[in-house]
Amino acid sequence: MKTSAIAAVFAALGTAAFDDPVEGIWNTKTNDNDNYGHVEIKPCSPALCGTLVKALNGADKEIESDNIGRRIVWDMVAFAEGLYDDGGICSPDRDKEYNGDMSLAGDGLAVRGCVLGICRDGGSWKRVN
Repeated sequence: MKTSAIAAVFAALGTAAFDDPVEGIWNTKTNDNDNYGHVEIKPCSPALCGTLVKALNGADKEIESDNIGRRIVWDMVAFAEGLYDDGGICSPDRDKEYNGDMSLAGDGLAVRGCVLGICRDGGSWKRVN
């Protein structure tokens, strides 16, 4: 009986009770062309993935991009509170893919990509409210 009541409470709360804190839309770091994007991070069972949902220029105006809909982050797994690893990160402006990790601190998400032990800082992404 007690188990049924607990299960009913979780069912009523829905999946929102289990959302990962990194889920949401993030402003990426500005690239060499002064453009940036919005990446939506959400579950891609059993990990987390991020897709470019909007591209913007340095004047914060939406621009067209062939990269809209492109997977930017994939297979990220939480291994400690606010720390994600074992996934990949794409740099669309360089058309390169890297082994990646992410670190969440408040409304900032530090991303990094590495190849053969050499890591490139992807900057700090800011949460879009």
